[in-house]
Amino acid sequence: MIRLVVVGGGISGIAAAWYAAAAGLDVLVLEASPAVGGKLRVESVAGVPVDVGAEALLTARPEGIELLADAGLADERLAPLTTAAHVRAAGELHRLPAKTMLGIPADVDALRSSGVLSAAGVDAVAAEPSLPPLPRLTSDVGVGALVRERMGDEAADRLVEPLLGGVYAGRADELSLQATVGRLAGHLAEHGGSLLAAAAAVTDVGTRDPAAGPIFTTLRGGLGRLPEALAASGRFGVRTGTTVRALRRTPTGFVLECGAVPAPEPVAADAVVVAVPPGKAARLLRDVSPGAAAELAGIETASMAIVTFAFRGVDVPAGSGLLVAAGERLAVKAVTLSTQKWPIESGGLTLLRASVGRAGEPQALRFDDAELRALVRRELAPLLGITAEPVDARVTRWGGGLPQYAVGHVDRVGRIRAAVAGVPGLAVCGAAYDGVGIPACIASARAAVDRVTATVRERGQ
Repeated sequence: MIRLVVVGGGISGIAAAWYAAAAGLDVLVLEASPAVGGKLRVESVAGVPVDVGAEALLTARPEGIELLADAGLADERLAPLTTAAHVRAAGELHRLPAKTMLGIPADVDALRSSGVLSAAGVDAVAAEPSLPPLPRLTSDVGVGALVRERMGDEAADRLVEPLLGGVYAGRADELSLQATVGRLAGHLAEHGGSLLAAAAAVTDVGTRDPAAGPIFTTLRGGLGRLPEALAASGRFGVRTGTTVRALRRTPTGFVLECGAVPAPEPVAADAVVVAVPPGKAARLLRDVSPGAAAELAGIETASMAIVTFAFRGVDVPAGSGLLVAAGERLAVKAVTLSTQKWPIESGGLTLLRASVGRAGEPQALRFDDAELRALVRRELAPLLGITAEPVDARVTRWGGGLPQYAVGHVDRVGRIRAAVAGVPGLAVCGAAYDGVGIPACIASARAAVDRVTATVRERGQ
């Protein structure tokens, strides 16, 4: 039987192990931390299990929903109570306008009624189709920079920065158009080079049939249950607390050096899937695929923290939460009102989570946990009017784990995959390649398994 070793036990690695086991491979997952799941993690706050990483799964793509069903969790899905959100801009809360493509406006009337932009800001967006048309984009550009040029600073700072920048914990001006809003980029040429018209085309095509249900879902007890359920299935082996320090080729496959430096433990494999963040992947691949390693080393990552609070007897604005526009001079970048967004059994407590940190903004993350909790609590007063003492609080840090899709990212990923393809039995997957959402990570895992399975079987193993 072919032995596959998966390095990394986040959702990408665990999904890869699941699909490889289903294909008849003998699979072992090696995870450096004490538990599987990566950024899908459930912890207890005031006795309530809550996600402290990814907390919503996109249903418009099938991969996540199908894997939930495979794990026996289909009946545990929860629909959101509301998806209406606000944006904090110019010191006030405004409704997030309907019909935007990750913040790029697609409907001037909806934008105007939201109040998030000034009258001059709305006029700049409305006038965008009358600007000289964009030339055919033969190279990648930054999304925020393009919106700033075509629609003005307000649209970039108050919509694209909090929405797109929030998804990637990055700076919207520097995030790749092709990698982050590739569908919109594909519509630009056929709509006269207008961002507004292209965004309208994408959002119109993407309008969902109400019968299809909500666009997001989660699990009772938290999305972090998904990787745990897959790992507990017994279909593949899992070793946590195991650091993989080196990867080398052998005449028959690979050997992975694990454990402490003084006495490394070799683990043999016919095939390997590397499902770790880009910096770690670069170090592992420098001997077996130096070209891929060099490209991976060029993918920058951002750090952030989630500060989760439980309050009793507080009133908060309606809706699922808020985003914070650029220039608000706040450390908090977004707040999810968890007990208003999801039907969580919380015993009457209000649970919320605040996101802190973004690429190029490490200052607040240098605080210790107590200082960070205090900082966020102070900012909850102007953001939500909360001044009460919390019942409980928890700080969860995600250091260097959020890949930045810089301009040229799609081409970089192409070069990585081409280099890895030159090593039979080797593949990569994860959030660093084709999307940071859970379905994209799962799709990446499945493609990696298909590749290594095909190549090792071609070798007659």
